[in-house]
Amino acid sequence: MNYLNGFAGEFIGTFILVLFGCGSVAVTVLFSAHAGLFQVAMVWGLAVTLAIYATRRLSCAHLNPAVSIAMVVSRRMSMTLLPCYLVAQFAGAFVAAAVLYLLFSGSILQYELTHDIVRGSESSIVSAMMFGEYYPNPMAGQVASVSTVNAFFAECTGTFALVFMILVLTESCNTGRPDQALAPLFIGLTVAAIISIIAPLTQAGLNPARDLSPRLLASLFGWASAAFPDQHYGFLTVYVVGPITGGVMAALCFMGIVEPLMKNTAVEEHGKSDITQSRTNNAPIVYSKQGDNNE
Repeated sequence: MNYLNGFAGEFIGTFILVLFGCGSVAVTVLFSAHAGLFQVAMVWGLAVTLAIYATRRLSCAHLNPAVSIAMVVSRRMSMTLLPCYLVAQFAGAFVAAAVLYLLFSGSILQYELTHDIVRGSESSIVSAMMFGEYYPNPMAGQVASVSTVNAFFAECTGTFALVFMILVLTESCNTGRPDQALAPLFIGLTVAAIISIIAPLTQAGLNPARDLSPRLLASLFGWASAAFPDQHYGFLTVYVVGPITGGVMAALCFMGIVEPLMKNTAVEEHGKSDITQSRTNNAPIVYSKQGDNNE
């Protein structure tokens, strides 16, 4: 896979992901277009699915720095491709956020005027959440109480689940996985399920590019300190370090525990299949040297 294809695939895929995903958040904030968290979560899941289908012949369709780093750790991708993928993902997310701002800038201004919001003030987090993410979720109500540690753990856990499911859904030794053509659909459903649980706490970023690039754009278009409200860089800890940590942990867990078990099971099933076929053909059963040692 050459660098141009890889860059194009990750840029286009991440653009699609952020355009549809953050777009669903924007229309919910501005117009109450979606009723309830599940609808927004399903749009995000659909965005992931469509982005993977659109680009997986160009790149590996990671669309997420945490996923790309996890794939390097699990030896599914060369380290030399990683810088290209990361640049493309952050660039695609930024351009998508810029397109969304151009689409809704007038409506955002009217929303802020209607609700007496001064852009850049603490109250403007309600409109800034269309781009970056915050903990607790500004729309979660007064019940949500989320510390930086709690938010970090939520993002780490959500990304662990996402990367783990990507690995098991694409592992050739996993005989129970769906057809390869359906894998993007199930990955999208995984994202929707995770968002349905994690979003009230942190808006469920799960993706450093999806958070940091739109957040940067918001800071450039007037939200300023409201885009980066935590003076102790909690947004970096929660939305960048958290997902990367969760992804790496999932890769190590899969490599160290799950993958060897799947390979052993696949070998056993293959051996049973050979024995059954031999008996069906009335042929003598020949055990390999490895089989004798196991006995």
